[in-house]
Amino acid sequence: MKKRWYDYLWIASSVYFLLGFVNILFAWLGLVCFFLPLIISVAGGGKTYCNRYCGRGQLFALLGGRLGLSRKKDPPKFLRSKWFRYGFLIFFFIMFFQMLWNTWLVFEGAQGLHQVVKLLWTIKLPWQWAYHGETVAPWAVQFSFGFYSIMLTSTVLGIITMAFFKPRSWCVYCPMGTMTQLICKAKAGKSVSLARNDAENTCTIQSEQGRRGT
Repeated sequence: MKKRWYDYLWIASSVYFLLGFVNILFAWLGLVCFFLPLIISVAGGGKTYCNRYCGRGQLFALLGGRLGLSRKKDPPKFLRSKWFRYGFLIFFFIMFFQMLWNTWLVFEGAQGLHQVVKLLWTIKLPWQWAYHGETVAPWAVQFSFGFYSIMLTSTVLGIITMAFFKPRSWCVYCPMGTMTQLICKAKAGKSVSLARNDAENTCTIQSEQGRRGT
């Protein structure tokens, strides 16, 4: 099967973490992976990003599939359940907004810059070598450390689930995947509602025409 350019996006995902290790400001590039899936889904592309352009998903498939680092077992049912996926999405947003709050505190001068990366939201890893004292606002640097923490944590979780289950088991409960799925359902529901309204309007018109004998 002929490879396309987007089949190599796992390289971009790997380079992202390498760049964040060298200079934390590169963490801002991760916003592409945050907004692009939502934009594509809202624009009518459905889960195209998840199925085609997700570099991390490709990386998990490569490590777990081609390199054989996965047990290739079906993930447990609770990972696929709505309560877990939606619960994890809510938890993810709580952690995301906490990161934004810390960024705001630095912006306001209420707290100093914390040059650490939080792995799994609890393990503080010193990361001071990745900040070189550029002429960048401290809040922007704080956001970099926080966002890189989120990206690294989600990748570690993906690797763990990859190792124990199928290579792309992370995709089952990925917050971005859950959000794009919700968008797809909302758009599908809207389409059904519009189609139903059109059908009702057509029936009404036909009924009125029948009464008029036209």
